[in-house]
Amino acid sequence: MKTIVPRAFYLRPTPDVARDLLGKLIVVRGPSGERSGVIVETEAYLGASDPASHAFRGRTERNAAMFGPPGHAYVYLSYGVHWMLNFATQPEGVGEAVLIRALEPVACDENVRSMSGPGKLTRALGINRAEYDHADLCGATGKLAVFDTGIAVAPQSIAVGPRIGISQAIDWPMRFYLSSHPSVSKFIRRGCQDAARRITPE
Repeated sequence: MKTIVPRAFYLRPTPDVARDLLGKLIVVRGPSGERSGVIVETEAYLGASDPASHAFRGRTERNAAMFGPPGHAYVYLSYGVHWMLNFATQPEGVGEAVLIRALEPVACDENVRSMSGPGKLTRALGINRAEYDHADLCGATGKLAVFDTGIAVAPQSIAVGPRIGISQAIDWPMRFYLSSHPSVSKFIRRGCQDAARRITPE
């Protein structure tokens, strides 16, 4: 049985939120119906103390959703090509967030075979800035919601490493992922065994 992830979940240290989002279910409701996936890879961004964060130089029109309220979506366009989905953490006014990097597909278009990357997953889920930036994640019937399905993620299956595709603070251990899950970004999968059991909820 799935239950909505409460707002208090996001009011904790951002790396803890990033790690604990593994195994949670994202549900997106749009014109084409309901689409969903289980989170298997995340990255934490720590705001004013983190030179790789969009919030490092303060609040702007573009990054406003990153400053909360917590438990809301922050969606931005990367390199003019890919939408990126983030979840705001911390009290309102603090610009921290978790980037959702990869999902295991659950309910989606029959042509979707992979959500192994932040651009792939937003494309598969139909997420864009106009419709989903600032969306509340904590409403069970909202257009974008995050659920706990009771999946137990074993601590030993979680790997931690540096973030991908940034030029600042490149050695910070702020990326969390299921170490050998087949949906994890290909960058990480090099050299690892894809033998983890699937975690799709029943």
